[in-house]
Amino acid sequence: MKRFSKKYTAEAEELNITAFMNLMVILVPFLLITAVFSRISILELNLPELNAKQDSQKEVTLQLELVLREKSFDLQDGALGLIRRFERTDNETRWDLFTDLLVEIKARFPEKKSIILLLEPSVSYKTLIAVMDRVRSAKVVRMATVETVELFPNISIGDAPNLSNEIERE
Repeated sequence: MKRFSKKYTAEAEELNITAFMNLMVILVPFLLITAVFSRISILELNLPELNAKQDSQKEVTLQLELVLREKSFDLQDGALGLIRRFERTDNETRWDLFTDLLVEIKARFPEKKSIILLLEPSVSYKTLIAVMDRVRSAKVVRMATVETVELFPNISIGDAPNLSNEIERE
């Protein structure tokens, strides 16, 4: 018995990808429609210039600073000193008195738009954001309506001076 050997010539078969393409045509639009697009909000901070020149004018200018400490907020003028201190605890901050004072200062200096926040290292991030929101704008009741008033939107951030340095300075 003689065996005949057949030479198998393997030809490349064409892949049938129509089912896969149909799946992609359905899945891609479905995934794009149902995807949750995240929105990133960015707070714009203005840092003080290194070569800030002082005007030689004798006008009263306000350099508003808010020193955030663990137990208090100190609102002060950079040239004149402390305006008011707000004592606070971990659970309670008198935001109404704080906002009223900022609105009063804004009424006296309507052209002023900048404030410097000076933080102690122990101040929490949550407190910083709460203060930034309250410094930027406030809700004021006028003629039985609540209006949002812009206070100091240009915020700069820095490190608070040591409490011992302030006592020596006074």
